[in-house]
Amino acid sequence: MTVSSDFVPSLVLAIAAPPDGGAVSPWIQLVPFALVLAIFYFIILLPMRRRQKKVDDFLSTLKVGDKVVTSGGLYGNITRLGETSLQLQVADKVRVEVARTAVVGYQGQPPVTPEGAAP
Repeated sequence: MTVSSDFVPSLVLAIAAPPDGGAVSPWIQLVPFALVLAIFYFIILLPMRRRQKKVDDFLSTLKVGDKVVTSGGLYGNITRLGETSLQLQVADKVRVEVARTAVVGYQGQPPVTPEGAAP
């Protein structure tokens, strides 16, 4: 397929900027970027914040005596709570210190959705 020489100049003119009389406002040119940012926020950031709030609420309500599961698969009872860690009793006279963020849920219940995971 060959392109005629008459067609090329009209194609270049069609791609060129509009004449001065039909100049597009710079604010109108920012609308697509604003739409992309809004979509990004509502599809990615907002659900991620909701999941993180759910995890934070779960971790803040842990108390001594709760039966929990860690991300490493340890099952145990909470015997002591610290600010950033907690102590699990995994067997008779066997206690393990783990990070509070390692707890993913209660025994026998589905895990609390961690940050970045699908709901």
